[in-house]
Order: sequence, then C-alpha cells, then structure tokens
Amino acid sequence: MWSTGGWVLLCAVSTLLGFVLSRRRPPSPRHRSVSAGETTFATLHVAALAAPSLRAGLTRDSARRAVRHLRALLGASAVAVTDADGVLAWDGAADCHRGHASEHVRTVLSSGRPHVVAGSALDCGTPGCVIRGAAVAPLTVDGRVIGALTAYDTEMSVALVRAVTEVARWVSGQLELADLDSSRRRATEAETRALRAQISPHFVYNSLTTIASFVRTDPERARELLMDFADFTRHALRRGGDFTTLADELRCVDRYLLLERARFGERLRFTVRVAQEVLPVPVPFLCLQPLVENAIKHGIAATGGSGEVRVVVRDAGPEAHISVEDDGLGMDPARARRLLGDGPSRGPDEGGIGLANVDVRFRHIYGEEYGLVVETALGAGTKIRLRVPKLPSSNSY
Repeated sequence: MWSTGGWVLLCAVSTLLGFVLSRRRPPSPRHRSVSAGETTFATLHVAALAAPSLRAGLTRDSARRAVRHLRALLGASAVAVTDADGVLAWDGAADCHRGHASEHVRTVLSSGRPHVVAGSALDCGTPGCVIRGAAVAPLTVDGRVIGALTAYDTEMSVALVRAVTEVARWVSGQLELADLDSSRRRATEAETRALRAQISPHFVYNSLTTIASFVRTDPERARELLMDFADFTRHALRRGGDFTTLADELRCVDRYLLLERARFGERLRFTVRVAQEVLPVPVPFLCLQPLVENAIKHGIAATGGSGEVRVVVRDAGPEAHISVEDDGLGMDPARARRLLGDGPSRGPDEGGIGLANVDVRFRHIYGEEYGLVVETALGAGTKIRLRVPKLPSSNSY
C-alpha cells in the first residue's frame, strides 16, 4: 500500500516528467518509449538521492545536501531553499539573485500559496543577467509554513510553476515524516524516562532494606549485594543510547534476580538459559528487566509462597526469541490485556507500567507484529514472549 509520501512523490514525478519532456525536442516514435522510461528512472533516482537528507528535517545542513538534487529534478538555472530566517542553501548559476532570495519568498511565507516573481520585482541590477522569472512554493509541516522552495530560470512557464509546486509538496511530505520520526523519538525517550522513574521508588527501597538486613549478620554478603546493586543501577539509570546489547541487558537481569533472591530467600528460584549466538544482538534499553519484575511481583510475591522464574533466550535465525515465565497464580486474560493498555483503564493497584512500556516501544521500533505476547490463565502461571530482529546496533528509535 502506498504511503502519503509515496503518493506525493508519484504526483511530483508525473508533473516533473511532463515538465522535463516539454522542454525537450519531440523524440521519434522509435525512441519515444525508451526516452520516457529513461526519464522516469532518472527522476525517481534523483528523488531517492534527495530524500535521506530531507528526512533529517529542514536545517542548513540538510538543505545543502538536498538542494543540488532538487535542482536536478527541476532542471532550473538555480534553486534556493529558505526558511523564515533566510537562505539555507543555494545551487546553480545566477548568484546575483541569492542576496534577494529572502525578499522573493516573503509573500509565500505569509500566504502559504505559490507565487511567481518576475519583472522589476526580480531585477538584480546585474548587467547581462539572464534570469527572467522565479517560481516560489511553500514548504509546510503539519499545516505550518516553515520555508520555501524557489526555482530561478531563463524563462517562466506554467510547467515550471507546476513542477516547483509539486516538488515542494513532496519535500513537505519528507519533512512531515522527519517531524513524525522526531516526535516518535521524543515519545519513546519519555517512556524510557518513565520506566527509570518506576524503577527508583520500588526497587531501590526494597534492595537497600534487604542489604541493610545483612550488614550486621553477614557483612561480606552485604558488600556483594551492594556491588550488584551498583552494577544494576549503573545500567538502569545510565544516560546512554536507545539500544544496548542482549548481553548487557541479561547482565542487568542477573543482578536484579540476585538482589530479589536476597530479599525472598529460598522462596524465589530462577533459571536463565541463553544461546551464546544471540548475546551481541542489539535490543531496546531496559526491555527485559520489567518482564522479570512482573513475573516476580505477580507470580511469586502475590502468592505469599514460593515460585520459579524462567528466562529463555533462543537463536531463531533472523530473530532472537525471548520468554519470561513464572509458575505463579496467573491472571485472567482480560487483566493481562489491561496491563498492556488494550482495554479499560488499569486500576491504581494493577501496576503493569513496565509491560506496557516495553510493548509500546517494541511496536514503535520493529512494527505492530513485534509486541509482547502474554500467555496466562488463572492458576496456570504467566508466560511473556517477545521477538527481537537481529538489526544493526546503529538502529534507534
């Protein structure tokens, strides 16, 4: 299915093809299909070269990297990309007009509609200047005009105005996607900060209370637990990137389990089985500890008795498959859906912030099919499964 950006690109390509072909000498019937095919390929190729820079948003750097490709799309003598503060990038001849480019876009920035600059309004005072017209179109994001695209040429035509308008629409589509990416990153960062805040009050208090109980009776054990606690908090509260390795995430889980084992004693049993091949796989930061915390909180602590938590990580070709399982009381499937945010609002004693956080982040990063899968029933324990694609570590949300 075509995205909005894809449809805008298709419209731009159609208009550009008409513009480019209208400026060429009519081809012979024998070469007509070949020429059209080559032009289509060239237009798509140039658009693909410009897109990555535009997905970074409208900045001086992104405009400079994209402007030459935009001029190639338009076939104009010169092209300028401006924002409200002035010219971000210029490419082509007729540099004598560059100093006036900010004046040429004022009408577009205020009205939000394409505009043609010609005659005395375009006069640069340079003898022999061959530029006779400029077509200006707005660049918009979320309905707001944030800049303008201007094409300067030796002649003004309806085809050029249409081409500039369509290319500006396509550029705006790329900038919309950049804004969406930025919003998604900010939302995910906020979710991660919320998860860190959740860890602090609950776990820190319980851990320090447990460690304090060993200070007099077993000082060496207290020292070891303090080191485990420091190791865990260094990972959980760090200000690093959005991804870590599965090995680091499992180290965090191991320290968490050791601290909880000190708290619950022999009532808590746990096993961790990991395929060595998947240890370098990048995973979203703090994606496993909340699942283990949920297993202990709802599977072990809620029973008042004892239980086991099992963490299994398997190599599944292009993916790593992870499961966190407990043999506790289990829960009604409807409650599990509430914990993931799929249903009526959670009650104040339901908890589940960590589960919902991990579920949302996985769907944002990898796609809807990569959310958490919760298998549970009353009296049957709970098993949470998730899949992690083996993506390069440079990926982030």
